[in-house]
Amino acid sequence: MSREEQRQAMRGVREDLIEELEQLYRRAFDRIGDQDLGEGAVARLTQLLLRSREAAITPLQQEIEAPLITSAPGWAADAEAPSAP
Repeated sequence: MSREEQRQAMRGVREDLIEELEQLYRRAFDRIGDQDLGEGAVARLTQLLLRSREAAITPLQQEIEAPLITSAPGWAADAEAPSAP
């Protein structure tokens, strides 16, 4: 598998994980709405779920959206090396 194919496969896996997590959180929010809990308890639980969702999904999204930065072999070393007088 080429490097590009591996990158695309990883992107697909991340996107699938995000979708599965979104479905899981939707079901959890629906369950909370179905319970006969007090308003304060629902608010606290909802806030915890939102924070959990953000912590679970944001890193996956950031990795998908991160630009692919590449450089020619040896370029970084050449750029960091002090110039000769």
